[in-house]
Amino acid sequence: MNLSTFKKRIAEHPLLKTKLHNLIMHPIKTRPRWWVRAVYFLYLKRGKGSVIYSSVRKDLPPFNKFYLGKYSVIEDFSCINNAVGDLIIGDYSRIGLRNTIIGPVTIGNHVHTAQNVTVSGLNHNYQDVTVCIDKQGVSTNPIIIGDDVWIGANSIVLPGVVIGKHSVVAAGSVVSHSIPSYCVCAGIPARVIKKYNFSSQSWEKVSL
Repeated sequence: MNLSTFKKRIAEHPLLKTKLHNLIMHPIKTRPRWWVRAVYFLYLKRGKGSVIYSSVRKDLPPFNKFYLGKYSVIEDFSCINNAVGDLIIGDYSRIGLRNTIIGPVTIGNHVHTAQNVTVSGLNHNYQDVTVCIDKQGVSTNPIIIGDDVWIGANSIVLPGVVIGKHSVVAAGSVVSHSIPSYCVCAGIPARVIKKYNFSSQSWEKVSL
């Protein structure tokens, strides 16, 4: 039985799913239990030369994928979380100081995020006003960050966003919509302010 088949069978039995989840994830602390953290070295996949600093909070249960590519770095005081979706980080990428990355997220190669960046593919459900929000569960929408992207300090990337290759997110931006390749975006919500023109081989301002 492969992992996807096993997960599907577990999903068909809610009570069993809850019991297994609580065995792996502490229901109050909402992070993997100590015995799971103790065996990270057995299942976390990392490329050659990759670095995860000791102060990084690793909420990485084994029921979703985690991969850190070769020579990539996750800086101090960050939080990486694949509890509700896969978290894949490519080669030669750097997750900056005090970042929060919550799957489902796929980050390409040569991507750099500055300080205090949040990238989250998770939303908390709130639609039923007769039920407390913390009892309504979550929904997810994958984030994809292409190769050679720079994300400035204090920026937020929201669920469902795709950021194209060689694009820049200015500091302090809230990216709620996808950004094409070879663009610079800024603002709340972030809008494209420059595009690269391959004909003129220059960056051109975009009229808002």
